[in-house]
Amino acid sequence: MSRIGLFFASSTGNTRRIAKAIKKRYDDDTMADALNVNKASPELVAGYSFLIFGTSTLGGGELPGLSTDCMGGGWEEFLPKLKDVDFTGKTVALFGLGNQDKYPDEFVDAMGEIYHFIVERGAKVVGAWSTEGYEFISSKALVDDEFVGLALDQENQKIQSDSRLNEWLKLIAPEFELPELG
Repeated sequence: MSRIGLFFASSTGNTRRIAKAIKKRYDDDTMADALNVNKASPELVAGYSFLIFGTSTLGGGELPGLSTDCMGGGWEEFLPKLKDVDFTGKTVALFGLGNQDKYPDEFVDAMGEIYHFIVERGAKVVGAWSTEGYEFISSKALVDDEFVGLALDQENQKIQSDSRLNEWLKLIAPEFELPELG
């Protein structure tokens, strides 16, 4: 089994594309295929010591799910299934997508919801990301004036996403024992 589990939920496909871009950078021994949470189980998630979770933020700051046109379900349905998973000893990195122009009051809120859920269950979350270069009003994904993970805006700052992703992967690499990216 690969050492790192990579799970996401996406309503428009943008989060899936970022998850696939992460997976593409690593071999199968290092990282499992990017898997939509609607195809995952709590047992599968629990089997990994290293996890990367990705999510989009919808409308008024909601997690993607059946109510938000996420085919087969999303984090809204999957998080409650993880309520009995002990994340103690697990290292988790988060990435979240949002639209800071259209939804400046809830930019990447869903990433914050996942963060609080897993921290309450013992997870060590790595990969905090600076707010520099973003223009938003508020976010549930802020802790100590940093995002709890990589924040991406594919609608307004898509041109910066690849470089941000590369820098973030370098940032989490020591915690995940990841090889240097070429």
